[in-house]
Amino acid sequence: MASTIWKGYVTFGLISIPVRLFAAARSERISFNQIHEPCGSRIKQQIHCPTCDRPVERSELAKGYEVEKDTYVVIEDEEIKKIAPQSQETMEILEFVKLDEIDPIFFDTSYYATPEEPGRRAYQLLLETMRKTGYAAIAKLAMHQREYTMSIRPREEVLTLDSIYYANEVRAIPEYGQTRGTEVKPQEIQLAEQLVSSLAAPFEPDKYEDAFQKRLTDMLEAKREGRTVKETKTRKLAPVIDLMAALQKSLGDTAEKKPAARSTRGAEASEKTEGRTRRAAGR
Repeated sequence: MASTIWKGYVTFGLISIPVRLFAAARSERISFNQIHEPCGSRIKQQIHCPTCDRPVERSELAKGYEVEKDTYVVIEDEEIKKIAPQSQETMEILEFVKLDEIDPIFFDTSYYATPEEPGRRAYQLLLETMRKTGYAAIAKLAMHQREYTMSIRPREEVLTLDSIYYANEVRAIPEYGQTRGTEVKPQEIQLAEQLVSSLAAPFEPDKYEDAFQKRLTDMLEAKREGRTVKETKTRKLAPVIDLMAALQKSLGDTAEKKPAARSTRGAEASEKTEGRTRRAAGR
């Protein structure tokens, strides 16, 4: 059974909806333990106090914030609870915005919000209203000793929340945007558009898998059985000098990978694309 991340109320005007939050996604990866190689035992790490020069029990630990070099303010958990904002228990919708106005770079972690029994009708009302209007809600939520800005959006039959980075957390780097002013030829853009069209497909997440993790699993199984695993061959790439030649070859390679059987309409569209490619190449 999934673990509840947070429970409280979503408020919408004078309407309050009791909900629970659950993690919507999590990364799956192989993890390794540190072992003592001579004996093969897993090591244990101890908490050590350099002043007392002895191991420290967890019951002796406290939270401390460094205000000066080696000077700390000690904070108790109860003190932190006393200053928690209202959003720790109530997620108030502050405004509604168009979802496509939120740059995806601001999205962090996703959650599912499910209603408690008394709030099902109000939950369904908010869900259907947001779906019909095309708006996402912006709310505040305090958990894990931090207040998050959250977007709330309809997804399938549930409300899905995404925590949003604050503006000062989105990094600005000098190198970003240095391609401005670089010119490309219209013929290159035309061929690039054709290449994009040839690779266009509906987004189906089930088609993709983590090849690195799969190979890592295979390698571990092989080592366990005493077998060897072939080394992965990687391509050595270099900056493209002749964009036209690279685009033409890319289109040709893409066409070869497509299934041989094509409908009449597909064949006619392909012939038109090839004709445009030849005309563009001849310019």
